[in-house]
Amino acid sequence: MSELPAPAARSALSRRTALAAALAVPATGLLASHAVAAPDAPPVQSPAARRPRPANAAAPDFGPNVIVFDPSTGGIQAKLDEIFKKQESAQFGTDRYALLFKPGTYGGLNAQIGFYTSIMGLGLSPDDTHFNGDVTVDAGWFNGNATQNFWRSAENLSLSPVSGGNRWAVSQAAPFRRMHVRGDLNLAPNGYGWASGGYIADSRIDGTVQPYSQQQWYTRDSSIGGWLNAVWNMVFSGVEGAPGNTFPDPPYTTLNTTPYSREKPFLYLDGGEYKVFLPALRTNARGTSWGNGTPQGQSLSLSAFYVAKEGDSAATLNAALDQGLHLLLTPGIYHLDRPIEVKKANAVVLGIGYATLIPDGGVTAVKTADVDGIRLAGFLVDAGPQNSRTLVEVGPAGASASHVGNPVTVQDVFIRIGGAGAGKATTSMVVNSRHTIVDHTWVWRADHGEGVGWETNRADYGVVVNGADVLATGLFVEHFNKYDVQWNGERGRTIFYQNEKAYDAPNQAAIQNGSLRGFASYKVADSVNTHEGWGLGSYCYYNVDPTIVQEHGFAAPNKPGVKFHHLLVVSLGGKGQYAHVINAIGAPTSGSDTVPSKVVSFP
Repeated sequence: MSELPAPAARSALSRRTALAAALAVPATGLLASHAVAAPDAPPVQSPAARRPRPANAAAPDFGPNVIVFDPSTGGIQAKLDEIFKKQESAQFGTDRYALLFKPGTYGGLNAQIGFYTSIMGLGLSPDDTHFNGDVTVDAGWFNGNATQNFWRSAENLSLSPVSGGNRWAVSQAAPFRRMHVRGDLNLAPNGYGWASGGYIADSRIDGTVQPYSQQQWYTRDSSIGGWLNAVWNMVFSGVEGAPGNTFPDPPYTTLNTTPYSREKPFLYLDGGEYKVFLPALRTNARGTSWGNGTPQGQSLSLSAFYVAKEGDSAATLNAALDQGLHLLLTPGIYHLDRPIEVKKANAVVLGIGYATLIPDGGVTAVKTADVDGIRLAGFLVDAGPQNSRTLVEVGPAGASASHVGNPVTVQDVFIRIGGAGAGKATTSMVVNSRHTIVDHTWVWRADHGEGVGWETNRADYGVVVNGADVLATGLFVEHFNKYDVQWNGERGRTIFYQNEKAYDAPNQAAIQNGSLRGFASYKVADSVNTHEGWGLGSYCYYNVDPTIVQEHGFAAPNKPGVKFHHLLVVSLGGKGQYAHVINAIGAPTSGSDTVPSKVVSFP
């Protein structure tokens, strides 16, 4: 590890540990079973469907929570400050914002980004929209602790930071995509407090990325001038300038390329017309998709989209999809009495400003057909109070079609159970379609907020993968009552995984898994013959009963085709312990020093 300033050199505890320490409030939790066979609950009375009409691409109505700026707009800084003041500490608030900047140069701005706020340039290249200024996330609202800086994003901008370095001190669900920083990028809060991020993709950092106190980070298909240090788990794939593959000391996991990737769709202006760009699939990707001229991909006029707004019903959204329109979900909260059903090949469902879907009556929020090229991106699913069998289903059960040349992509799709209120779901995300790319997700059973308790926001399984040939890049899954990830499909691959086991297990018996003490964080089914993972970490903080022993963080069949590279488990402050890292392999954690136990390779 590179030398850190003294405040950051201390053990980097979890954000929940930090919360408990800061507020002296114990975390809480929940429990359930793996039966996921019940049908969706009958729909409640549906709101009347609006007749979906295509957007006016030259003058779309984005609604009141999308603010569009151009370089001649007056009072930009004042407007940014107004929104930040409302959103800075609104962790479970209901307001949502997307801040869109037309191409051009903007001087003297400091855009501070709070909860449920997305800032985005509207150029085809990040360099089309340039700030002589900063896009900042810090943690003053939480006494310098950045471990709860969730649900915010920056995309498609170029920055020349005023001080030479831009601060982006975030934790989960806060992507930094398609950005060009003409200087350094600091990932720690002022004062080097705790942070638990994070994700960078398709970005260029001319200077040095400075994680300081960040516990873990994943960077994909980017270019960096350098990387300062590592705490527990820093993973790179397809990153020009990445440090060497040196795990366990320092704990860098570096892949020269990403096996395949397709960047997230984005909104942009082409002259006076709004369009959505759909980046092309890349194999063995390395570096940004935009650094060598016009990016490869397809442009769709916004007139091919229905621009959805808060208050639109599932019936309206499905009617738009059924008539062949794509969906742009503007910032807001959408209550669903039935699933959004994405049936057509190459359909796009793109959210901006953390558009939030709440399934009512125990329904599933989103279901896709087993067809090529569907793109789901940029929205949050918040479980409702009546248990949903599933929240997101990628492909129907038994899906078997090959999508190798045109996969389904799931990007910046975040799932939350509890926190904003009581919520339940047996399984949060089920991936049935082959060749799906899950690129950056945070699937979170809440450990703090409202509606939190071992049975109150019960959720047994985070992500269940049944489809073959699925790739996960940037997989964050936390606090589920049983398996956080259960992988049943053949030839699955995961590049970077971050997990915390459920804090709130009341006792050892509550997590017993047959003869095993606890459910693994990441379980590869015994029937699987081929699987591979790089840079995976699991943490425990059993603060309700610190005597709990977790058998292992990872469980997998001992077969030649099942391989893991660079695994670690951590006991946060000695609240519970791991007996092993994977299966019966790896030293136990011990004591209260928050020192990882590591396995370099399995088998």
